[in-house]
Formats: sequence, C-alpha cells, structure tokens
Amino acid sequence: MNSAWNLVKGVTIGIGGAAGDGLDKTGDTLARTASRLGLYVYAFNSYQSIIRGGHIWLLIRLSEKKSYTHGDDVHALIALNEDSIERHARQVEPGGVILFNSDKVNCDPSLLREGVECLGLPVSQLLKPYGRVPTVMQNSVLLGALLYWLNLDFPVTEQVLNDTFGHKGQQVIDQNVGIARAGYDYVHQEFEHSTISWQFSHIRRPFVTGNEAVGMGAVAAGLKFYSAYPMSPASSLLHWLVARSEKLGLVVKQAEDELAVVNMAIGAGLTGVRAMCGTSGGGFALMTEAVGMAGIMETPVVILNVQRGGPSTGLPTRTEQGDLNQAFGASQGDFPRIIMAPATVTDAFYTTAEAHNLAEEFQVPVIILSDLMLGEHPETIEPDAFRADIPINRGKLLSEWPEGYKRFAMTADHISPRVVPGTPGGAFVTASDDHDEEGVLISDEFTNEAVRRKMQEKRMAKLEAIWQRLTPPQLEGPAKAEVTLIGWGSTWGAIHEAVEQLAEAGMTANHLHLKYLFPFQAEQVTQLLSTGQRLIVVEVNSSGQFARHLRAETGIKADATILKYAGEPFTPGYIAQAVQDIMAGRPLSLDVSQEEAGEIAYHFIRVKLANEARPVAFEQAALPGYDESVWQVTVAGRKEGEPRGVLLIGVQTGATYAWREHAPETALEPSLTA
Repeated sequence: MNSAWNLVKGVTIGIGGAAGDGLDKTGDTLARTASRLGLYVYAFNSYQSIIRGGHIWLLIRLSEKKSYTHGDDVHALIALNEDSIERHARQVEPGGVILFNSDKVNCDPSLLREGVECLGLPVSQLLKPYGRVPTVMQNSVLLGALLYWLNLDFPVTEQVLNDTFGHKGQQVIDQNVGIARAGYDYVHQEFEHSTISWQFSHIRRPFVTGNEAVGMGAVAAGLKFYSAYPMSPASSLLHWLVARSEKLGLVVKQAEDELAVVNMAIGAGLTGVRAMCGTSGGGFALMTEAVGMAGIMETPVVILNVQRGGPSTGLPTRTEQGDLNQAFGASQGDFPRIIMAPATVTDAFYTTAEAHNLAEEFQVPVIILSDLMLGEHPETIEPDAFRADIPINRGKLLSEWPEGYKRFAMTADHISPRVVPGTPGGAFVTASDDHDEEGVLISDEFTNEAVRRKMQEKRMAKLEAIWQRLTPPQLEGPAKAEVTLIGWGSTWGAIHEAVEQLAEAGMTANHLHLKYLFPFQAEQVTQLLSTGQRLIVVEVNSSGQFARHLRAETGIKADATILKYAGEPFTPGYIAQAVQDIMAGRPLSLDVSQEEAGEIAYHFIRVKLANEARPVAFEQAALPGYDESVWQVTVAGRKEGEPRGVLLIGVQTGATYAWREHAPETALEPSLTA
C-alpha cells in the first residue's frame, strides 16, 4: 500500500476477465464483506454484449466515507486471464498489487508502473486438496488473497459465503470457504503483512442498484402493473419486479414489443391502477406515438428510459445521456408531459414515487430518464435511506359516478375528475382523437375550432400548475465561486467529487443539478446562475443536449461544455482536469492521444492478430502520402517480444491507414492487410 492513499476516500479494486468467468459472484462477495464491516461500497461493471468470452471490467471502490463514484484510480487488480493484465496493469497505482493465477497467466513487468507488485498464486496446487473443481474456483483463491491484502476480516467473508451458498448445502459452503481461505493463507505466509488499516464501523448497509431503487420506489408508491420487453440496461428492473410480483400483488407483463408495452401500461392506467413501463432508447423510440395518446387521453402513465449509447442499436452495454431531445419530442403535437432525471440511487427511489403521484394528480405521462450508469451500478446506502410510508396522491380519482359526469370537464384548475371504466352507473368515450368534454370526437363530422382551442388550452394549462408543484433547484457549494458546474441525471456523483478535487487544488466551484427537465424551472435556474462567473455544462452526450435546452429555456449560454460520449461514465478527475483546462484557456484537442493510439492498436491486434501481440513503441510523424500526421505504433509479440510490424494511425481521424508485417529493410505501404 502507498502511504499517500487516503482510506477515507477509499481504494478501488478492479476485477478483469471474460464473460462467464464468474466476476459478478466474486465482486458481490467482496462488496458484501466490506459492507458488513461498515465500509461504503460503490461498484461499476463495464461489460460487453456477449454471453461468453470478450472482456468484463468490474470496479469496486471501498471507503470509510460515502463515495459517489468508482473513483479515478485502481489500487488492486484481480486478473482472471492474461488479457486483463494486458488491458489494465498500467492502471494500477504505485503501491498497488496485481493478483493472478500463475499457472495460466504471466505478469510481464514491462507493463507495470514503478512500485506495483505482481502476486502470482499457484492455484492448481492450492486446489489439490479439493479434488476436481470448476475452473471458476480460481476466483475464490484470488479473492481470498485480496482479502488478506486489503486487511478485511475473513470470518465476515465466511458468513457471506454461507449466506450465498446455503441453499446448496454445507459441503458446497465448506468448499468455497476452504478455497478462499487457501488463497488468504498463502498470501499471509508468502508475502508481507498488509499495511492497510481500516476504521470499521460494522454498520451493515444495503447494496442497491438504481434499477432496484426504481422498483422499490414504484412499489412503495402503489405500483400494480409493470410491462416491459427485455432491453439492456432496463432488463434488471423487469427481473427484480417479476421475482417479487406474487408477494407484492403486482402484475408484471413481458410483452412482444415496445408498442405493446407502452399501450398495456396506458391501458392499465386508464383502468385505475398505478402503471409503469420500462425500456431503453431504441424501445422508447417505438413508444413515442403512444406517449402522445396518453397526453390527449389525459391518462396517467410512468415511462422509464434507462439510456444507453445510441443511435439505433448503438452500444447496448454502455452508458449515455443521449435521449433528452427524444424525450422532449416524443410524439407529435403539443401536450403536457413531465420529464425527470434522478441523480443517485437514493434519488431514484423518491423520483419514481414522485413520478407516480404527479402522473395521477395531473393525468399526464411522466418520463423518467435514467441511464446504464445509474441503473446498473450498485452502491451502499444508509439503512434508513428508503421510506416505506410514501405519501400517495391519486388526484381527482372518483369512486362513484356523479350525475352529469364529463370525463374531460373544463375546470378551474384544468384537471378533470376521473372515474375508471366499469364504475356502476355510467360510461364514457376516450380515444386518440381530440374530443369535447364528454369525449365526443371532434376529428370528423363534429369538428369545431372553438372546442378544439379551449380543449388544447385546458391541457397545456396544466404545465403551469405542474411547475408550481416541483421542488425548486438548489445550488450546492459556495454561493459565489470561480466556476459553476451544471449537470443532470447520473452525473451528480462525478461532479460532486470533482468540486471537492477542485477545492483541494485551490479553485472554488459550485454545482447546480437539475432533476426536472420539463417543464423547466427557468425563473429559478436563471436566478441561481445570475451570479455565476463561468458556467460549464457537464453531460454524457456528444452534442450538449442539455446545454442547448438551458439556452432555449433561459437564454443563458454556457461558457463551455464538458462532454463524454465514448460509452464510459465520467470520473471526478476527468471533470476536474477539464475544468482546469478551460479556466486556464487550454484548447480542447480531439486528436488521438498516445494512450488512445494504444487502444486503437489493441483493437486491431484483437481483431486481426488473434490477440497475440501488443503495442510497444509510439512515434508521431508526418509521412508522405497522408493528409495528416500519423502515429507509428510498433507492435511486438506478446510472449517473446519479437517484432510483428508497424501500424499507422491517423492523429486527427483515428483511421488505421496501414499495417506492414515485420520484414527487414521493407518500407511501409499505405494499404491495410486483412
């Protein structure tokens, strides 16, 4: 351990391997051990859209103080295969450690930063006493070794494994505990004692994802119907709800497509139950016409969009905030809607509950914009973070049919009383065509301009009432600061920690985070930003969608934007460095950096060279025949270090221009060999 590490802020462990290697169970055991000891845990899993193979990168941050991201650094690496060392060894901080199965994996010292230690474990030898066991059991050996290095109490891990495998019998429990203990004891005997010293509080905290928090918040608010078609990264909510549906008295329907999904949810809302549906951006694109139908029918429904990289199929297992414009423009015409974006796991619980209250009170569709980062990452929350006694406001929902009832009655507050179909004593018409107060269609022989005008004004007038009901935004941090960071949705944690880093660097910053995106709280936002010296919008898309929205609603143009659109979430250090660059007047470069040239080279190696080589040297040059400077990346064999060739990569475009296999005294040719 490096003496400069701050355990209050925490250490981050990376676990790398392939899909099917059992990373989730290993990470869960570590997280639950730390959580039961009273440490805070924050995890993020970067995985590929593949069932077996590929690469999985799980980051788990342990800290004595609440953390809001997976952090900037990696302090320990469990490498389940050699590819994980190749990809991540350079990320491990000085003083850190790399744990691996020395029977199968080689830790090349040339890949390490100074002060990083390779700890190879003879896994086959350690597993011998247990007979033939699955290959995945190497994880338990390496986990045991990590527990010793982290100085976490092994008896707590025993309890976790007992709970995890209790349904499989004592023999399986004893095997898993014994194998983990073998790794723990081996490191204890062969290497120095851990220098990490935690302050354990022993407060046990729940370990919850954003999608689970959405489910809990919906159930606490009275959810009775949920529909979905499986689509990453919203699918885990479907799984969570269906596993508990009978106990909760909840109908969960997996429909044939997203058109059916949203129409089922609207139908359920029409019949008087609290209804929600979930999807991601591509599924939401199919739902958009129905969003307008809910608007004109004044039917409450909550629609969850857990965003991922787009457009089209895009990046199914990567995060993005690219669907804001789509939410604004969902369906044709003008109608009232509410768009909300939770900021944290805890906020996802309360935002979802509030969404159901707003949907029924104002009889409008409510769109919740989450994303993969928020929806799928788990973190520890305080034991009392979620309240079960959520206030439920069902609005003007009547239990009896009143005399002279009009479903779309013009009222002083523009909200019509609502009865559900089947209420004794009456019936009404509701359709996707516009209508008068009684539901009589005005789209054909009864077309009437005056009725249309007043009905449209009735619906749109709800926006003012909704606006009045929303909690005003607040500025976090000092009232006056050198820079104000503006964000929405899942970026809250990274921005929050970036503000702390900037303060440590001597720069004062504050932070305005917006939950309610429509209707927009323009007056309050304008007032809060009026004293800002430099305004910077931070969001996970390539076009600055919220920055444009802020300007449209308030006339305020941000001084700069910090954007990320490569599929991974922000880290605090990335934001803090970008802010410092902006404040210092350093221009943003979109050129391919040396690190990125290495990543592009690795991509070429994995696709073209069977993953049996690595980039070993980089030189930037202006070569004849190319319209831009190029990176000359020397590639060598991974095992023996023999020359394999040189790859040319465009500095501006990132194009892989040429590959020439190694041949003495042979010039490079501008052609790409398949």
